[in-house]
Amino acid sequence: MILDLLPVAVRKYFEMSKRQRKHEMQMAIWYMPVAYIGIAIGFGVLTLFLDLVIEVNEYTHTFFQINADITRMLVSTLIGGILTLSAFTLNSLLVVLITFSGQFSPRMLLNFVSDRRTQHALGIFNGNFVYVLFVFLFVGNTSKEAFVAVPITSVLLAFLSAITFIYFINHATTWMQVHNITFTMKKSSEEIINQTLKKELEAYRTTEPGDLKEEEREKEVSVGSVKSGYIQLVNYREMIQEAKKDDIIIQLHSQIGDYTLKTNKLLSYWGPGADDVDYEKYCRMIDIGHKETEIQDVQMGMHKLAEIAIKALGNDDPKTATNTIHQMSELMLTVEDYITFTPYLMDDDKQVRVMLLEESFNYYIYRGFGYIRHYARDNHLIITELINGLAMIAESIDPSKHDMLWDFACQTLDHIETELIYDLDKTFLLDGVKRLAVSTDKVFDYYAIEEKFYPKT
Repeated sequence: MILDLLPVAVRKYFEMSKRQRKHEMQMAIWYMPVAYIGIAIGFGVLTLFLDLVIEVNEYTHTFFQINADITRMLVSTLIGGILTLSAFTLNSLLVVLITFSGQFSPRMLLNFVSDRRTQHALGIFNGNFVYVLFVFLFVGNTSKEAFVAVPITSVLLAFLSAITFIYFINHATTWMQVHNITFTMKKSSEEIINQTLKKELEAYRTTEPGDLKEEEREKEVSVGSVKSGYIQLVNYREMIQEAKKDDIIIQLHSQIGDYTLKTNKLLSYWGPGADDVDYEKYCRMIDIGHKETEIQDVQMGMHKLAEIAIKALGNDDPKTATNTIHQMSELMLTVEDYITFTPYLMDDDKQVRVMLLEESFNYYIYRGFGYIRHYARDNHLIITELINGLAMIAESIDPSKHDMLWDFACQTLDHIETELIYDLDKTFLLDGVKRLAVSTDKVFDYYAIEEKFYPKT
């Protein structure tokens, strides 16, 4: 009942899971400034207590004692000064956000807003402004003749605001540099893999399905989605534990990032305990919302990187596209190192309890490079860089993935018009293909590709 009285923008946080609420609050621009404002008010109470109650001026040297009129003038002046710096900072923030949205990807806005350095800068400005405004209300109505704590603290906070302003401008201009943007996107995806997927999934994965209780599968029960939206978060650990208690096996029919409509098949289960299962508790372990989130979704990070390359291609900026391909190549190594491509999740007794949709490394290759390949089209320079990226991956990856890389490269080359490509473009492109062929042990197939570009007369 009380939640219904709250604004929708606030009520939504109480309706989220704890983990999702933490993620959303970190991505919100107001979270850190509110914390700094709270600290500033507490700090203001402390300094006023020192000056008005303890009267610290009686215990300090006259050098540190500031006349009341000067203190009032100082604080009132700093109110305008700090507010002006805050306005310039917010204006710079808007410029950065507009630039990101227009030149790179609108999905990158949250990455800059959620950056700790951005939030701390905004928090410092708001906190300092609230502090000087708060103390001004008290120093202006007191008959005290001298202050110590308030003026000294106000001056120090003014210096802090000036330094923070310079720092924020440097941070914004540095963050906007292409190589830093692509590196940040790549690190964000790696963090999802290392901190989320590795801990939550890899600990339970098994390549051997074992007993899947196929004799019970004839009584499989299907459960539809309770609402429409994107699958944002799945509590795999709790799902495995509950499935063990209920003695069932759960099959998920959608994965993180997929969009599902209400009553679409979300999961199914079977097993000896299937008749007594409260399926609603398993639905509550799957968070569905109106937008995609990066908590467990590696693909979203890949999409952001791909969008940077696509925007760069549209803006005739091949260097940015090339840098993105390099970062995507490195991300593929992380995917291969930390993700086991098996759909089976087992419990402590080595019994499979949850079955995911089956994925392969080929799927991640397509998600990473497929969009770039499509929009590059006849841009032979970018296609060459893409082939070189695949060759670098092949040199560093397990040989079991080589066929996938080679097939993707061959499909890419099939759509190149050999009559419309310059000789030097052919030379560098075939150099990359040959490097990939050597790494994947496909040298014989390479000669067939070379003949396509240089047919024998």
